Amino acid sequence: MVPRYARPAMSAIWEPEARYRIWFEIEAHATEKLGELGVVPKSAAKALWDWWATDPVIDVEAIDAIEAVTKHDVIAFLTWVAEQVGDEARFMHQGMTSSDVLDTTLAVQLARSADLLLEDLDLLLAAIKRRAEEHKYTPTIGRSHGIHAEPVTFGLKLAQAYAEFARCRKRLVAAREEIATCAISGAVGTFANIDPQVEAHVAERLGLQIEPVSTQVIPRDRHAMYFAVLGVIASSIERVAIEVRHLQRTEVLEAEEYFSPGQKGSSAMPHKRNPILTENLTGQARMIRAYALPAMENVALWHERDISHSSVERFIGPDATITLDFALARLTGVIDKLLIYPERMQKNLDRMGGLVHSQRVLLALTQAGVSREDAYRLVQRNAMQVWESDGEKSLLDLLKADSEVTAALSEAEIEDKFDLDYHFKQVDFIFDRVFG
Repeated sequence: MVPRYARPAMSAIWEPEARYRIWFEIEAHATEKLGELGVVPKSAAKALWDWWATDPVIDVEAIDAIEAVTKHDVIAFLTWVAEQVGDEARFMHQGMTSSDVLDTTLAVQLARSADLLLEDLDLLLAAIKRRAEEHKYTPTIGRSHGIHAEPVTFGLKLAQAYAEFARCRKRLVAAREEIATCAISGAVGTFANIDPQVEAHVAERLGLQIEPVSTQVIPRDRHAMYFAVLGVIASSIERVAIEVRHLQRTEVLEAEEYFSPGQKGSSAMPHKRNPILTENLTGQARMIRAYALPAMENVALWHERDISHSSVERFIGPDATITLDFALARLTGVIDKLLIYPERMQKNLDRMGGLVHSQRVLLALTQAGVSREDAYRLVQRNAMQVWESDGEKSLLDLLKADSEVTAALSEAEIEDKFDLDYHFKQVDFIFDRVFG
């Protein structure tokens, strides 16, 4: 985790003290149920909860010191708790194994992380929707292969982003449901030394579902799906970031990141206003996607368990969620403050002498009885003259001067095909589909 790209609420989920608090809750809830079942004295759980009610400070350094000797983190924690609680603490962890605690804790952390990420997505969706409505009918050029294609509106560009992130949200909801899984099944997952009712009790208290077959560890296909979804969300972030970066290029300059008072763009060139936020988002997206692959490789563990996944998850759990949390918040800020230049959009639309209307002329010629092959040849013949003049010539003027074209279409019919508003007649329809 890089502090530069971390926000407090998400980072707190992954702090050692937060992890140990979840460990305690799992152990205490399990002991509580074991007491109800008569496996251990009910006084054991009471002693644990009474100590917990004092809101004790978790001494991370003391636990680390014990682990330096035991070389086992769960045993170190249990030893430390026993030192605080006293004799009744010996009934903790009855019939359980370390993975019961570790895997269930990771499930809680990932579920809580998903909750924060869903809040982030909601804020981003709200910002995109607001700006989309603001520029619903702002004309701009649509590009394919980076080349002028046909007119769109800037609102439609943002509506596409909204629909994409709405899909991302649905995927994350599903991933959260799948990862929020509890396993308290003991060694190799057979429940030989612990009643399944304990697992059900812990799951209920922590708001988790039960893993049907844990094999001592929760199967890592769940985790692979979770981190894959984070990677897809990161890719959607990058898609918007790259669009902003392109639009901010000097030759385009249809939109740009907000440039705050006192901000500097370059140590050498005082004139620079660079898209540093969206460039940063592109880099973060690469990292978040990179965490998906080791999560997938973690699926293939040996037999009932091994710990080859453990070190991986100590990296990717906090790093992926913390970075994505930061990235979503940063993109929300970019969208919220994005500087948008309709005049420059119109200037770029007009730059190539009306070439963006070529398809309408092509279709009109075919409807007037010209074969598609001939219609394409006639329009392209004139369009290439405009292209080679770098927009100095007008496609409309060239078409009206082309006898083969005017043999099929009147001047008024040709002029009609250069109406910009024609391209926006379905904008309301698309917005209704996206925003309901």
